[in-house]
Parts: sequence; C-alpha cells; structure tokens
Amino acid sequence: MSKERLVVAVVGATGAVGREMLKTLEEREFPAYEVRALASARSAGTTVPFKGGELTVQELTEDSFGDVDIALFSAGGGTSAKFAPHAVKAGCVVVDNSSQWRMDERCPLVVPEVNPDDLKWHNGIIANPNCSTIQMVVALKPLHDAATIRRVVVSTYQAVSGTGQKAIDELETQVRQMFNLQEPEAKVYPHRIAFNCLPHIDVFLEDGYTKEERKMIEETVKIMGDASIKVTATTVRVPVFYGHSESLNVETEKKLTAAQARAVLSQAPGVTVLDNPEEKIYPMAIDAAGEDDTFVGRIREDHTIENGLNMWVVADNLRKGAALNAVQVAEELIDRSLLDIGDPDKFL
Repeated sequence: MSKERLVVAVVGATGAVGREMLKTLEEREFPAYEVRALASARSAGTTVPFKGGELTVQELTEDSFGDVDIALFSAGGGTSAKFAPHAVKAGCVVVDNSSQWRMDERCPLVVPEVNPDDLKWHNGIIANPNCSTIQMVVALKPLHDAATIRRVVVSTYQAVSGTGQKAIDELETQVRQMFNLQEPEAKVYPHRIAFNCLPHIDVFLEDGYTKEERKMIEETVKIMGDASIKVTATTVRVPVFYGHSESLNVETEKKLTAAQARAVLSQAPGVTVLDNPEEKIYPMAIDAAGEDDTFVGRIREDHTIENGLNMWVVADNLRKGAALNAVQVAEELIDRSLLDIGDPDKFL
C-alpha cells in the first residue's frame, strides 16, 4: 500500500485527546493522503483545526470506515466496543485509546519504545495503554533489560486533563470561585479538586483498589511480557492541568547503582533524564507539558532493600500518555508493513 494514499480517521476528534491526535499527526508530518475527523451526531458539522485550516467533523457511523486505512479512536470504551469491530470488518486497523480492548487477548497492548514486536500478532485492533502506565513502562523497560525487575511500587499524581475537558474547566472554575470567596462546586469529581488531592481515580473495586490502580498493575505485566513482575499502585488526582507525575520504587534481581540506572536511562528511547538535585534540576509537570519525552529524575538507591531504586517520572498525559503513543503505534504499523488484517470477522 502506498503511504501517499493512506486515509486516517480520528474518532472522537472534538475531545481533548482527539484534538491532540490531530495536532500530533500534523507535527510529525504523518504520511496520510487524507485525515478525517469523526465524532457523535451532535458534533457533526462543527470544525476542528488541522494544518492551518479546519476539518469538518463527520458523524461516526458503522459505515464510516469503508476506505479508511487507520483509525485512531479516542471516544470512550462504549463507542469503541460498538464501532471498532465494524472498522476492522471494513479493513481498517484501529488504534484504540480506551480501556475496552487493553486486556483482550486478541489485542496487543503496545508502547513502541517497549514492545513494538507485539504489533506482529494484531488482529485489527491495537490497544493504547492507560496514560499513567505508558510513562511508567517507558522508564521501567530499560531497567528491566539491565537488571530484571522483581517488584514495582508506584504512587501517581495525575493531572485533571486525564479526565477530560470538563475536569479542566472545573479546576479553573473552582480556583476562581475560591479566590472570590465563593463555595466551589464539585460536579466532575466527588470532592473539590482545587487545592486538594483525591486518592480516587475511576471506581473502587471490592479489594479496595481503584480501577485505575488495577489498570496499572495488569497492563504493566502485559506490556512488559513478564508475569513475574509484581506491581502495586496508589493513584491520586491532583490540581494540575497537564502532566502526570509518578513516584516509583523498583526492586531488581541484579544490583543497579543510581549512577548505573542514570546511565541506562540516559540512553533509553523516549526518555530524558533530568537529575541534578544540587542545581534543583528534576522533572516537573510544568516542564513536561507539551513535550513528547518521558522525564526521569530523583534517581537514588533505596537503602531499605538490597537492590532497590527510587525515581520520579513525569510525562504529558495527553501526548505520550495518549495521542502521541497512538500515532507512534500507527507509524510502526506503516514502517513494518502491518496494515493487513488476517481475520476481519474476529471481533464481530
């Protein structure tokens, strides 16, 4: 298939991640002959910016994919469950940003810096991992290759943009309300998010973990391809607009000093090491916003265990945590000539 004739559709193009997908396609000069914007009926006819102009949003239907080669989905699990199988049936490869297909055994769960070879066995749908998982495994993979990771303890500090535009608006509104001595209204989150931290992302499960925490645990094992890695997580929503931050405690089989870990990570694809505490240099959400790399710093040994490391990991959740990763997956599919679908009926 000629790259110049590729037709790409962005499903959910009017949302925060959908718009970021369009922006990323433009910035990376993705080799598409045509890019289409798809969304719900209520958004049809509106426009979204692209390449200095505008795309008119088309209504998403089961028949939207007849001549589409790649569809980047960012419209929620329900929408993906309904429409992605029809896209595959039409011969379109789907890269889906929802949680719908992540743990489906028919679908590879891919971060290109970590497990690009898993794309070889796709059946038409490739899952984009959870935003907090993506940046974590980008930092973990080079350490796992160097010293074999046994256990990971992660605590996250996640921006409101991970919930969507309504959450961004709510944080801004609450800050203004509080500065005007008004009672802040909480509609998106169960409690006020302004000047607060909520240890509650997604729904709580029977074991006391949240669904977000369970995603990080299960997705990490699938992406890394090693069921022996033990992961536990606490995920927290913080009053930051863009950029997720994570505190990682990692236990390895082989000893890695902080200097060795720093050297390994400095050579890793998609990683930028910012680690000079004496000069007050370390990753921050405000620095990661709008950037493609995953930033790692505060690398130090954990003296309470034999082979332990602590580190601080930050990335833009809308870019590497969502849009950029999906576009990188699409690029890999093209570069590896993997746009053919073996069984188009597999998801119907």
